[in-house]
This record gives sequence, structure tokens and C-alpha cells, in this order.
Amino acid sequence: MLKGHQTWVFETKPTIIASAAVGGPYEAKGPLASDFDLLHGDIRLGQDSFEKAEQKLQEQACETAIKKANMKKEDVQFLLSGDLINQIVPSSFSARTLSVPFLGLYGACSTSMQGLSLASLLVDSKFAKNALVCVSSHNAASEKQYRYPTEYGSQKPPTAQWTVTGSGAALVSDQGEGPKVTASTIGRVIDMGLSDPFNMGAAMAPAAVDTLEAHFRDLDRDPSYYDLIATGDLGRVGHRIAGDLLKKHGLNIPEEIFTDCGILIYHKDQPVVMAGGSGCGCAAVTTFGHFLNRMRKGELRKILVIATGALLSPMSYQQKESIPAVAHAVCIEI
Repeated sequence: MLKGHQTWVFETKPTIIASAAVGGPYEAKGPLASDFDLLHGDIRLGQDSFEKAEQKLQEQACETAIKKANMKKEDVQFLLSGDLINQIVPSSFSARTLSVPFLGLYGACSTSMQGLSLASLLVDSKFAKNALVCVSSHNAASEKQYRYPTEYGSQKPPTAQWTVTGSGAALVSDQGEGPKVTASTIGRVIDMGLSDPFNMGAAMAPAAVDTLEAHFRDLDRDPSYYDLIATGDLGRVGHRIAGDLLKKHGLNIPEEIFTDCGILIYHKDQPVVMAGGSGCGCAAVTTFGHFLNRMRKGELRKILVIATGALLSPMSYQQKESIPAVAHAVCIEI
């Protein structure tokens, strides 16, 4: 049901019965490596293009999640997936391989929580028994579309982020054991006029703050309700800005429970990471891998993930267009 202005509360509490995370060579060197189900040493995954490699990431994440749930793909009513590439080609082609009814999504880096929200809505409203969410990003495929090709070797500023090569999948069901999706706050598109694609954290932070404020207002909660509150893909720069904005607006979240997926996925001293990770796969592999693993171990009981996407076009950089952003928040509980 709708609670407040923009928050859904799921009365049946759909269950995440299985999840999976697949990553590339750079993610294998990060602190969350042990939370991946599969890691690749070759960024091309043996394919002849980066886009085909990203398709392979999605296929492997979906197949792994379905297998972990002891299901067959025929048991899945809907696949909700998205990525960063034009016409979400990796998602569309992986859906062709899986042959599951397909709903394509685009919310940039917010797509993982957008997908989890919609899958939970389908299950909660009894329009599906099992819905599969899968999103991905690929560093080389994304960089050549939105900035400069990696081969160009352009110098990046310290505010830039490293697009994650990875895919995360979660299978949401009306029955079974696992973490429950209890609520979701759908964010508004926020545009503060920033136009630097090498500082997306600053462009996305206001959207994350806006959705966080709406979530707590709609549900009449405060941050103490959660064991962990994680923004998605803001990196060190954007996460710090978000923290400052929240304090300015009178919402203080303790630092010990407030983190960012883009900060967690890489070591701070890993070369070229700069301000942290980004991309659809960033919040996806962090949530569907690391966070859910911690919940299953009993280390976390209530988490809030706010995935935030910068809605860039391939021409944004050249035309110096402002970068709008949107953030979606999902509450997951044991």
C-alpha cells in the first residue's frame, strides 16, 4: 500500500530467497571479493566485445541466483533488468537467453533498487510468485559511451569514479526463507545544474538526500530504526556532501551506520579508483552480495539501501548539459 507521498509498504513482505554477484578482475582485488559468487580475470570474459561481456555477466548472475534457489528458469514469472548501455542491450540479450518474460529498466545507477522495488510490488500484489531482478555495468563499455574510451588514456580528476564491472541478481518470492523487502521509497528526479560527468557524486547527492528525507517522513521513522543505511554510488565526494546536506536539514545519521556502496567495493589505494565505484553493478553486487550475506549471517537485521543514478546521455559531456539524478530506497529486514 502507499504510505505518505512516495513510499510503498509491502504487506506480504516478499522474500529474497536467493541472490548472486558476479564481478570482473578489478573487483576481485577489492575488499568484498569473498562476497562474489564468481569473479573473472579477463574483463572481456572471453567475448569479442565489452557489451557481450556484460551480457555474459548478467546471464551468469541470473543463472546462479536461480540455481541457489533450487529453481528452474521456468519457475520465474518475470525478469526485471537494466544496465547503462544504449537501449539496455546487455539486459535485452541476456533476457533472450533466459527466455523469461522481460521488463527492461533504466534508472542508471539506481536501477538495482528500482528493480527490487518493482519486483517486490509484483509479488506483494500477487501478480507474480517469483520475480528476478538483475542489473549490470561494465567499466570499458560504459566509459567509451559516457566519457572517453579507456584506450584514450585521458587523465581523470580525483572526483571521478570507477565504473564497476559486475552484475547482481536477486530472486524475490511470495514464500521461502530469507531477508524480506518491507518498504520502498520511489525518488524524484533532482537536477541541481551540475554538468561535470567526472564528479557525479556531487550531482547525485541531492537526489539521495531528497529520497532519504521522504522515506523517513512517509514512514515516520528515524535513522535509529536501521542497523545500516547505505547510499549507492555517491563515492567519497558525494557521500560526504550527502552527509553534510542531511545535517543541514536536521537529519543526523550516525557515521557508524552510514556508508556508501561506491566506497566499500574498492580499497582506497587501488589505482585509478579515485573517489570510489559507480555503475549499475556497484549497488547491485554490494547489496545482493555483501549486505545480504551479512544479513543471512545475522550480522545485520534491518538495512536501507538508497541507490542513486545520474541520468546522463552520451552527449552530456560534449554539450555540457546538467546532470539530473534519481534515487530509490529499499528497506530489507530479517
